[in-house]
Amino acid sequence: MFEDKDDIIIPPQASEPYPDWRQDEHTLTNAGLPEEERDWFSDARPKPVRKSAAIFENFFNWARANSLWILAFGTGCGAIELRPLITARYDISRLGMQPRPTPRQANVFLIGGYVSIKTLKRIVRSYEQMQGPKFVVAVCSCAINGGMYWDSYNTIKRIDEYIPVDVYVTGCMPRPEAVIAGFAKLKELILAGKAEGQNLYAEKFDWYKANQKAVIKDWNMPDYNW
Repeated sequence: MFEDKDDIIIPPQASEPYPDWRQDEHTLTNAGLPEEERDWFSDARPKPVRKSAAIFENFFNWARANSLWILAFGTGCGAIELRPLITARYDISRLGMQPRPTPRQANVFLIGGYVSIKTLKRIVRSYEQMQGPKFVVAVCSCAINGGMYWDSYNTIKRIDEYIPVDVYVTGCMPRPEAVIAGFAKLKELILAGKAEGQNLYAEKFDWYKANQKAVIKDWNMPDYNW
């Protein structure tokens, strides 16, 4: 027991948390993750990439158009038409194109087939993990407007409301010739400097993220998967 008031030791009061000046109202919170995991991931938003001087940008676009590395995301039956692209008959390698096994090594995201709500979560994560500049090609009517699954409760109607799409290849299912024609169109857009889906995603990031979170109810991943 204390004999005198002076003998009472008052513990130091907790001070106000030191403000982190790196954070502002635009900083991502990663609120869908457990608190101990939020600092593991980036809290920075994607930013639009500024173009270089015209003479350099034209050269960069020429290089980009002739080195397309594909991440094929076969979500449905339409993906069966993608395999012939790497056979001797069509041989997309002669066009400067190669399939890649991971998002980090690819700059073209090829979505072939219908997109379910469960699949959309993986599509968003894969797209954001790709390094820029990156492009998206939606193959098959199902990936564009839902196709024969348009009234399904579990199928996405329009993939371009969740990630930007640069080229659409319609059909159910489109033949390999149609897919190659889609790649030719993508090259044309890149050379003209009009394949700006990556910048569109950064500029309308809040709109895309709101659409994604409105559909994906079990959002347990970072706000920006980088």
